[in-house]
Amino acid sequence: MKSKIYPLRFEAILKERIWGGEKLKTILNKPITSNITGESWELSTVEGDVSVIANGEYKGKALSELINEFPNEILGTVVYKRFGSQFPLLFKYLDAREDLSIQVHPNDELAKKRHNSFGKTEMWYIMQADDDARIIVGFKDNSNPEEYLKHLKDNTLVSILDDVKVKPGDVFFLETGTVHAIGAGLLVAEIQQTSDITYRLYDFDRKDANGNTRELHVDLALDAINYKKVNTNKEYFKEVNQSNNIVACPYFTTNFIPLENDKKVENTGLTFTVYMCIEGAFEIEYDAVTYSYRKGDTVLVPAAMKSYDLRGKASILEIYIS
Repeated sequence: MKSKIYPLRFEAILKERIWGGEKLKTILNKPITSNITGESWELSTVEGDVSVIANGEYKGKALSELINEFPNEILGTVVYKRFGSQFPLLFKYLDAREDLSIQVHPNDELAKKRHNSFGKTEMWYIMQADDDARIIVGFKDNSNPEEYLKHLKDNTLVSILDDVKVKPGDVFFLETGTVHAIGAGLLVAEIQQTSDITYRLYDFDRKDANGNTRELHVDLALDAINYKKVNTNKEYFKEVNQSNNIVACPYFTTNFIPLENDKKVENTGLTFTVYMCIEGAFEIEYDAVTYSYRKGDTVLVPAAMKSYDLRGKASILEIYIS
C-alpha cells in the first residue's frame, strides 16, 4: 500500500499538575477542563501517552502505528536508521502557575542503565511571562556533591542555584545533568528527547490536595548532576522568512522563523520536521492543498514531504534531527 503523505496534527494529551493553571486554555486554546492543567503533550510516543492523529486520512490512528507502517516516509531515512521506529523527541507546552520542583534529568548512559530509557536533553522557549517571572538553571558557581547535600539538608538549596529573570522570546538549552526549575508565571514551549525520567530534588515542601508531599529522588540524582556552572541562555538572530538557528545538538536542531509572508521549503527526506506556532497564524501548502495553523498548534511534516510552502504572519519554531 502506498502511503498518503500530508502534515499531521495530533490530539493534545493534557496533564494535571500540582503547579498547573489555565493559560493553556486562555492563551493557547487547549481544551482543558481543570484549573490545574500544567502540560499539553503535543507530539509523543512515550508509552501510555502516544499521540493520536487529529486530521486527514489517518485521523484516530496512533502515531506509533503510522511510523511502524511507513518508517522512512514519516521519520526519514537517517532518523529511522539511527532510532528505529521510535519517535525520538517529545513536544510540550507548559503552564506554570506555581514553581515547578527543582529537578535534574540523567544522561543517555545513566537513563539506559537504570530505566532502559533515553536521557532528557531539552530546551525551553518562553512564550509568555508574568512580571518578575524567573527560572532556575544550574549553580551560581561551581559546586560539588558535599556542598549540594549540605544545602539540601539545611533547606537552603535555592541559595546556591542560578536564578534568572526571563521574558518572552528567551530560549534556554538544558543539557542532561543541569539542575533546573521553571518558575511561576511562565508559559513555555518545550522540546526534549523522548523520556519521562525526572529526578526531583526539592519541591518547596508543598502538599497535594490530599495533604501528601511528592516523592524526592535525592540518591538517584547525586551522580546525575553536573555541579559546574553552566551557560544555558541562547542568543539567536531573527531574520524575516529565514530559518534562524537557536540550538544545534546531537538530539535535535531548533530554528526560529519570523514568517512575514512566504517561505519555500525543500527537504531531503532524511528527517521529519516539526513546526510549533508560538505566535500568529500560518499555512502549509502542499500538493495543491492548504493546511492552516494558529498559535499553540504543533504539526509534524513527514520526511517524504520534500517540497512545500509556508505562508502567513507568525513566529514558528522549526525542529528536526541533523
